[in-house]
Amino acid sequence: MTIMVQKFGGTSVQDDESRRAALKHVKYSVDKGYQVVVVVSAIGRQGAPYATDSLLGLVDGEQSLLSNRELDMIVSVGETISAAVFSELLNKEGINAAALTGQDAGVETNDEFQNAKVVNINTDLIYEAFDTADVLVVTGFQGATSQGQTTTIGRGGSDTTAALLGAALDAERVDIFTDVSGMMTADPRLVTKAKFLETVSYEEVANMAHEGAKVIHPRAVEIAQQAHVPVRIRSTWQGPEELGTLVTDRNLGVKHYRSVTGIAHVTGLTQFTIKTNNHTAKDVFNLMADSQLSVDFINISPGKVIFNLLSDDVDKAKRLLSEAKIDVSILANCAKVSIVGAGMTGTPGVTSKIVTALAENDINILQTTDSYTTIWILVQQDDLKTAVNALHEVFLNNI
Repeated sequence: MTIMVQKFGGTSVQDDESRRAALKHVKYSVDKGYQVVVVVSAIGRQGAPYATDSLLGLVDGEQSLLSNRELDMIVSVGETISAAVFSELLNKEGINAAALTGQDAGVETNDEFQNAKVVNINTDLIYEAFDTADVLVVTGFQGATSQGQTTTIGRGGSDTTAALLGAALDAERVDIFTDVSGMMTADPRLVTKAKFLETVSYEEVANMAHEGAKVIHPRAVEIAQQAHVPVRIRSTWQGPEELGTLVTDRNLGVKHYRSVTGIAHVTGLTQFTIKTNNHTAKDVFNLMADSQLSVDFINISPGKVIFNLLSDDVDKAKRLLSEAKIDVSILANCAKVSIVGAGMTGTPGVTSKIVTALAENDINILQTTDSYTTIWILVQQDDLKTAVNALHEVFLNNI
């Protein structure tokens, strides 16, 4: 049995036209002799009646009086509806399909409702279902505890479900279908010269996904990498022969290696700068941690701590620091630009090119840090478009 996993997001199953576009990819794989596991998200995005955010809106969202267990009961309905609807369409078109919930597909989680961790996948249930079906339409995003209580596994959960099933079933490939043709060197809404990437390493895609590129969830990439399962990021709307971007081990699929592979960005950051001694630094980070505030882009040096928060957390952090009598300087409306590339390691001159490109465009660098494969730059949000285009011009226009 050769298995292909295909994941279709909310926009790929939002209406009959979209579902029929998705159906063509499923039929193509069945005709090629694959047993196909289709993982589906809830139908549509916010505003659509069965989208996750719409279902949460029925019970006042974050202000709901329901327990996390009860919230999982309601939000998991979106994927269940989607799986049944898509399975019905497949059967109408002559494809022998069956719909499975996460529990039906053997996805067992712990009981951390709303953000459960998958602890086991009982693949026997899937193999048994394939005895009577060529295609299994599985709900993404959800599983069940060992006691049979429905759980959800957090945002990006359908990508994660697809990767987990691909790894557990030793699938030939996991295809992530979305409304774009694959990975691009930058957001084409900002960079008109952004280019399509045929092959990318797991590390690079995970870093770009963490830093704002939204075509795949980073957890899914990390799972696929651990299992060495190839992933393709593809467009639902292109023909089945168009294979999109291949995500694989660097030494397998990536023939030509560039120093920089892509530029991602995150907007809506606020920079906090605090003059400290060691004791104050400890107090600041304990305060953030105890209040469940996730700080980003951290620099610690003698006498100073710098970190960033997303806009939703800024007022809470201000209040906490004020109550603790900790003085802080705040700079709002910042954006983080991430220059990503496995080929940067050991390559001289990368930082020089970054600094020169931004200086020539009169862009102030507010903060920097780096890793082996990523250099992060903080700029004012008003400078974001110019910064990304300038960096793309230097590193990526000639790849």
